[in-house]
Amino acid sequence: MEMEEVWSRKDFVDSNYSRVYEVINWVLNAASSGVYLPVNDDLRPPSVLVYLPVLGNLHLLGPLPHQNLRDLARRHGPVMLLRLGTVPTLVVSSAEAAREVMKEHDVDCCSRPASPGPRRLSYDLKDVAFAPYDEYWREMRKLFIVELLSMRRVKAAWYAREQQVDRLVANLSRAAPAPVELNEHIFGLADGIVGTVAFGNIYGMERSARRERFHHVLDEAMDMIASFSAEDFFPNAAGRLVDRLMGLVARRERIFGELDDFFETVIDQHMDPARAVPDNSGDLVDVLIGLWKEHRGTLRFTRDHVKAIILDTFLGGIDTSSVTILWAMSELIRNPRVLRKAQDEVRAAVGSDKARVEPDDVPGLPYLRMVVKETLRLHPPATLLLPRETMRDVRIGGYDVPARTRVFVNAWAIGRDPASWADAEVFDPYRFEASEVDYNGAHFELVPFGAGRRICPGLAMGETNVTFTLANLLYCFDWALPEGMAPEDVSMEETGRLTFHRKAPLVLVPTRFRQQ
Repeated sequence: MEMEEVWSRKDFVDSNYSRVYEVINWVLNAASSGVYLPVNDDLRPPSVLVYLPVLGNLHLLGPLPHQNLRDLARRHGPVMLLRLGTVPTLVVSSAEAAREVMKEHDVDCCSRPASPGPRRLSYDLKDVAFAPYDEYWREMRKLFIVELLSMRRVKAAWYAREQQVDRLVANLSRAAPAPVELNEHIFGLADGIVGTVAFGNIYGMERSARRERFHHVLDEAMDMIASFSAEDFFPNAAGRLVDRLMGLVARRERIFGELDDFFETVIDQHMDPARAVPDNSGDLVDVLIGLWKEHRGTLRFTRDHVKAIILDTFLGGIDTSSVTILWAMSELIRNPRVLRKAQDEVRAAVGSDKARVEPDDVPGLPYLRMVVKETLRLHPPATLLLPRETMRDVRIGGYDVPARTRVFVNAWAIGRDPASWADAEVFDPYRFEASEVDYNGAHFELVPFGAGRRICPGLAMGETNVTFTLANLLYCFDWALPEGMAPEDVSMEETGRLTFHRKAPLVLVPTRFRQQ
């Protein structure tokens, strides 16, 4: 996929998002004007006191809500109540508050709010990421982990991982020593890994028009899921009317139809009696079709479940890995000392007799793992974790929070909280040298993948993709900025919706490294 096409599509979505917001603001504000101050009860969380009629605090979010919410939390505290439209929303911005939400009260705070975009695109919540917390979700998550994301499956994915890394190294070697836009190469690698694991070897072969079309629709689906609709904040007839008037409902149905057509074709191909029997129990679609046909346990797995899980896999697997790799390379090129130390470690551990890093080399790279941790601390792919919803009344931070309150955990703010991190804005992997803090959900000052029941089930797969790819980029190439650029010139401005990536493409100069 051409990067210009990707950026133009995102610009289109961003401009439409702005128009939706403006229309909602105009339509709903027409009835009244001014601000009011709510009365705070002693046991209610601190509120942001300036509310617009009808819109509430929506006007405070802006295009980078995680940054704006961090700034508000500095004034109002780490447990803060907003009213987004008609929806009461709790925002937590400290490790202690996150611990209360995702551990102490996890079972009370682990459902998902109903949202029309995710509901439609996940075949009426037949997936894992967006389904509400209930017996169905527990069975689905167990199935997802045991059948699809076990360590056996992670190891089975090494073939796809090595194949795509070999392709990446070859492509960059051909381009060197000219400047390259790394974004296109890294997104292609992540897509190739996830696609091969999901659909088999044919996905990683030649690029086809059908695959290109799938990329396009997948981009639109991610933007649809991540972008706010009127109904998200006004879950009533008025919100639905605004979405229809703005064309969001029609766009949602078009995206769903195109995704469904693609998934139907993939399933039909996998069920073709003439298809060769795959090795190693097949790809992800083979496993899902097997579950559908076996009717195992109490869960009635259907064709729609197959499609919903495929969508989850692509939405959660591609952007998370690729965005993290690009942020890591951005930080390394801005910090030459860290880059040199990471490269020296990789090259010393791997030796001079290999064409690239092998899977068995990765456990011997502790400093590189610290680089990954520090990248995720400063640049969590999902700056605001997917929203939770309280299922019953709870107390967070000493405040009463009623049932059916939406809860946002600001992972970005927590990772930069001076109360948890010395020199919180500085990229310093060494901070983890004598620290046991990890992103596995046990340490709430570092929660890029969440914690508790809703921790990202693909964490192990994504971590392996990131570390293995970075190790090979550092082993196989020396890296420099284009002529005339200094490290401090590298922009770290971000943009996004569901995941937040670099606003500008990362352009670097690779030089193929040859061991002496």
